[in-house]
Amino acid sequence: MAGNVQIQVVLDGPVPVYRQIADGIRLLCVAGRLAAGTKLPTVRELAGDLGVHHNTVAQAYRLLEDEGWLRIAGRNGVVVQDRERPATPLKDVAKSEGQRLRHLIAELQAKGFSKEWISREVHAALEGVQ
Repeated sequence: MAGNVQIQVVLDGPVPVYRQIADGIRLLCVAGRLAAGTKLPTVRELAGDLGVHHNTVAQAYRLLEDEGWLRIAGRNGVVVQDRERPATPLKDVAKSEGQRLRHLIAELQAKGFSKEWISREVHAALEGVQ
């Protein structure tokens, strides 16, 4: 990706590439590594950098725009939005996200990862988020 911002994708992985791109950019925004107002590469530039089809990047950008992370301004490019995290999550959203997290943990355990490893990774990920 342009500048000092890097995301990686696994083309033959179980997670769709557009989700990997969106998750990577979202993580950088949450961690404060992509500040509001930062201009991102065009769809075609990022697609070329990652070796994916431009529609894949466009899908990731649209998802992040729908979530309020990005503003897609046509020929003016894609810009990171000033978006604050809610102080407290909505109860029904928190419940579904908790369930999503439990499913991910179960999937990792099914692949042979230990509870200790999962715990270390969760803690390390939380340390990287402001």
